[in-house]
Amino acid sequence: MIGKRYLMAGLLLVGSGAAQGACDFRIEVGDTMLYGLDEMVVEKGCETIGVTLEHTGDLPKIAMGHNWVLAKTGDVAAIATDGMAAGLDNDYLKPGDARVIAATEVIGAGETTSIRFSPADLKAGEDYTFFCSFPGHYTVMKGRFIVE
Repeated sequence: MIGKRYLMAGLLLVGSGAAQGACDFRIEVGDTMLYGLDEMVVEKGCETIGVTLEHTGDLPKIAMGHNWVLAKTGDVAAIATDGMAAGLDNDYLKPGDARVIAATEVIGAGETTSIRFSPADLKAGEDYTFFCSFPGHYTVMKGRFIVE
């Protein structure tokens, strides 16, 4: 058993197990700056990719909010910096930012959010990162997003 992920009926859940690809992911976050997993491997054959983010902590989104944002790794710092100025009302993302491939809303204690997006423009071998754009979180709250 390796890592913080496992595959079960096409749904990648938090836990441990063999590295496998999936199309749908469920990620837990809490009152720390950590996702429940640090790597996501998607199958290129997926028609859509689904991400469900669940905040299991006690703090509201204004204090310890989290979202899930996907971008090319080289764009992460600039997206997060621009997002700080955009504020919570914009989920700490600059409106219309073309560098953002996919993103959920910012959530707090007890909330869940989901997103579905097409992998059509994702390329195997490209360097992608998922991260939280809440101010100060992106430097530690991130992971690799791999397209097989």
